[in-house]
Amino acid sequence: MSQSFNGIASTNAIRSEMRLGMTWFVKAGTVALLMLMIGTPVASAEQTATEAVRGTIDEVIHILNSEELNQPGRSLERRQKIEQIIREHVDYKDMAKLALGLSWIELADIERQEFVALFVQLLRDTVAGRIDNYVDEQVLYLSEQHEENCAEVRTRLSGRKTDTFIDFRLADRVGHWYVYDVVIDGVGLVSNYHAQFASIIREHSYAGLVNKMKEITLVVKAFETTTDP
Repeated sequence: MSQSFNGIASTNAIRSEMRLGMTWFVKAGTVALLMLMIGTPVASAEQTATEAVRGTIDEVIHILNSEELNQPGRSLERRQKIEQIIREHVDYKDMAKLALGLSWIELADIERQEFVALFVQLLRDTVAGRIDNYVDEQVLYLSEQHEENCAEVRTRLSGRKTDTFIDFRLADRVGHWYVYDVVIDGVGLVSNYHAQFASIIREHSYAGLVNKMKEITLVVKAFETTTDP
């Protein structure tokens, strides 16, 4: 729980760096989906951190397992329903701020809004094409630890396609639990993105990072448009 716990060239080169990051994210695609799902605020006075995590995951799993929504031609509708849950419950601003790091301080409000929107789209687009691959996976809840107003819920994602340990880090803010990071087999999602973003900014500037994020989301959208059943 170290982080809460600690507080918060050329176009080809940019493409190469982002491909490395996206390779890691593809491996963790389903984990990112879980992270997105669990941003739901719940009253910590009534629910433990584990109950908060479990309740929100169950809500999305219900959609994934719906026979009606699993009919041919309804995958887009299923994804939209999941995104609706995400939009209603997740505050992405802090996660995007942590992932960007010190560069956040230099941005104007309108630039911050743009970056948060791109960060959210990057997560959603990467996950969207892989949702169906993880319908039958099982989430096992292992333990819950606390330090001051933070909690860490340890889980294991297990099934035919994956066997991954996932630690959800949550903060209790005025009676509500919010996930602010996810650690996948010992690697933090936020810190991984932070390292990638910082490297690209050093080599190509913040504008280069933004352009690449835009490029990735456009490519993913084009791919999904041509492959959606």
